[in-house]
Parts: sequence; C-alpha cells; structure tokens
Amino acid sequence: MKVLRRQPRQADGPRLTVAGARQGGGHRRALRLFVVTALVLATGGAALAQAFRSEIFDPQTRRWVSYDPQRAMRYYQAHGSIPDEFRRQVVDFRTAEEPGTIIIDGNRHFLYLVQPGFKAIRYGIGVGREGFGWAGIVRVGRKTEWPTWTPPPEMVARDPKAAKYRNGMPGGPDNPLGPRAMYLYEGSRDTIYRIHGTTEPWSIGLNISSGCIRLNNDDIIDLYDRVEIDAKVVVLMQGAALYRGI
Repeated sequence: MKVLRRQPRQADGPRLTVAGARQGGGHRRALRLFVVTALVLATGGAALAQAFRSEIFDPQTRRWVSYDPQRAMRYYQAHGSIPDEFRRQVVDFRTAEEPGTIIIDGNRHFLYLVQPGFKAIRYGIGVGREGFGWAGIVRVGRKTEWPTWTPPPEMVARDPKAAKYRNGMPGGPDNPLGPRAMYLYEGSRDTIYRIHGTTEPWSIGLNISSGCIRLNNDDIIDLYDRVEIDAKVVVLMQGAALYRGI
C-alpha cells in the first residue's frame, strides 16, 4: 500500500460527535471530536473529504470549548500538562495486527502500540495540519537519539525560519524533533515523515505539524524504547477513526 497524501478541505455538512469522559482531580474532564463531512469530486470517482477539530470539557464553565492552539497553550500553562485523554495509558484494543505494530489515528490524535491480549498503549499525538495529512502502511526504517533536524527543500522554500537550518540543526533541547526520532520508510525509501518528540508539549491533540507525528518527550522516549526496527506502522485515512480497534 503506497503512502497517500490527503488534501482536506473545510466544508459544511453533517456532524458526528465522538465523546469520551473520565473522572480525575475531583472534576470531570473529557474530549470529543467533531467530524465535518463533505463529498468532493476526484478523478475517476468520488472521494470523501473531512475536516476535524477537537473540543475539551471545561469544568469551570461546564461547556465544551474548541481545542485550538491558543486554548491548548493556555490549558498547558494553567495545568502544567495536556488533557487527561492525551496522556499515555493502556487501553482495550481489538485488532488483527501483531503486537509491536503502531497504529495512528490522526482523527482522534492517538497513536496505539499494539500489545498482547487485545491491549494497546495509547499515546496522545500532534498530527499534520490542513493539507499536510497522509495515510498508508510504512515501517520504522531507523531510529535515532537526539536526531539532527534537516528541513526538506519544500519547507526551506516556504519557511524562512527553517531556511537557516537547510544543512541541519544538531540534536539538543531546542531541536524540534526532541530527544528521539523514528524514521518512516516505504520499502527502502525514506518517506520524509517521522515519529518524534517536540519542543511544544502543549501542541499534543492538535493538527499542527507538516505531516510528522509528534509526541511529548517522555512519551517518545517510552515509545522509542519499545519499538523495533522494521516495526509496521499503519497510518489511517482521515475518516477511519477507531472506536474499538481494527
């Protein structure tokens, strides 16, 4: 299966809500996802384009509020952490994939590492912003501690901040890849996509990257130590959100 680039478009249409709630710290916190669906024409047939946005439950106002970058930053500053739903945890997860497989559900901003006994370790993630999402089946081609960040030519061309690192930014606490990176390959070809850490811990749960999958630094170190080279990575198409596994 080839890696597919998706180009989502914002559109009006029917809305589906996925809600999850848990008790913690004496008050209720929850996360829900709105799915806005529209039918768009594609060569040779029809394709489904969808736009997604997350919301969290505000225990003070007892209302659902949009979880955008500004609110995410304020939440992190107020609580010193990301919402409970995005924290690393073991969950029930039914799948035909073998233990050690990574399954990425960008709609809900979760990465699952399949475990024996219909379980998975679930990590909160940040994913590609509009126009930078993708899907496919790839593998972990290599792993690096304190990786060098080299922006691809396309990023250098559009982002002046990235241009100064066209020859690479050495690993370190200010490196946007964080302390660990896993490089995703399609066969022997580097896809240019990575699973890595971040210098923006508040950004977990958002569509914010240029296509790479980011985790908080504690989580990427945990995941890195568990994942083997050549591990299978399944990146789901937008709209294929998991409810009880696949």
